[in-house]
Amino acid sequence: MKTRTRPGTRDSWLWPGLWVVLACLCLGSLGLGYVWLKNQVDQLGRQIKQREQRLTELRSGNERLRRQLATLHSPRFLEQRVRELQLGLEPAHPSQVWRLTDPQGWTARKDVAGSAASHEPDSG
Repeated sequence: MKTRTRPGTRDSWLWPGLWVVLACLCLGSLGLGYVWLKNQVDQLGRQIKQREQRLTELRSGNERLRRQLATLHSPRFLEQRVRELQLGLEPAHPSQVWRLTDPQGWTARKDVAGSAASHEPDSG
């Protein structure tokens, strides 16, 4: 026969007490999980902000370098550098310039060495 505990005996508080402890552990772990997740969201937000700032810096740096490259390629800047370095270069006289046009339908064929062998009209 099984013995049952009567209300008022020593073991009557055991099961409800275990349920209360179990409920407290569940609620506590849920609370800790919530706080941990909020912390993760905060850290990820900071990382995103830092990376967006870095992206903005890189884009502005790229734009600055594009402008600098355009300046360095400008004829005015190149002429100034030729004068500064005293290279003795001058613009070509128009009689020294030969302008060649490629006839339509002609292509350069390359030999095995990779240099242009001859110009022949396209057959196709």
